[in-house]
Amino acid sequence: MIEFSNVIKRYPGGHEALSNLSFRVAAGEMVFLTGHSGAGKSTLLKLIALIERATRGQILVDRKNLGQMSPRAIPHFRRTMGIVFQDHNLLFDRSVFENVALPLVITGVRHREIGRRVRAALDKVGLLNKEKHLPIALSTGEQQRVGIARAVVNRPKLLLADEPTGNLDPELSAEIMRIFQDFNSIGTTVIVATHDVSIIEKFSVRVLKLGQSQLLADSAAEDRRWT
Repeated sequence: MIEFSNVIKRYPGGHEALSNLSFRVAAGEMVFLTGHSGAGKSTLLKLIALIERATRGQILVDRKNLGQMSPRAIPHFRRTMGIVFQDHNLLFDRSVFENVALPLVITGVRHREIGRRVRAALDKVGLLNKEKHLPIALSTGEQQRVGIARAVVNRPKLLLADEPTGNLDPELSAEIMRIFQDFNSIGTTVIVATHDVSIIEKFSVRVLKLGQSQLLADSAAEDRRWT
């Protein structure tokens, strides 16, 4: 599903966010991406989503070489994935239903189909009874679940989440992670960037640990003991 081969990401001024990064994530796998703040977690997710491009090296996503993808092809490529942000990125002047429906409206899905798929996504995250609410009327955890529903309403093959529990208490954080596991259980590839060790220890999934711009450890290859 995803393959990084000797990937380098260098920003203007010479800062190297990622250095010679190589790993593979299989289709249908769930992976935690961890490391200290500034380790390169967000940068890695942005490279996968083609929000940014690698300086050197090769990235394949679903057999597509991202280095060879034209700017015109990027919007269609992103429709195959869902992205969940820490700060939700919701439109506060639109209802929960309208927020979740936005990706479907953009892609031209029929009105009747939009209603069916939005309500299915909201039901999956436990917010079907909140579809007419404005996001401001929801709790922080509920807002994050709206963001997840929006990310999965297009039935993506790949779900990326960047610090999705950073503003939540431990109980809500575990609830959000269980939602990700539910989507993974039906075949969605899931990559979650988090620095929360307590969350990582609660779930038996593969962990990639970044540090000093490099891949320091991969729990698929060795026993997992994070400090």
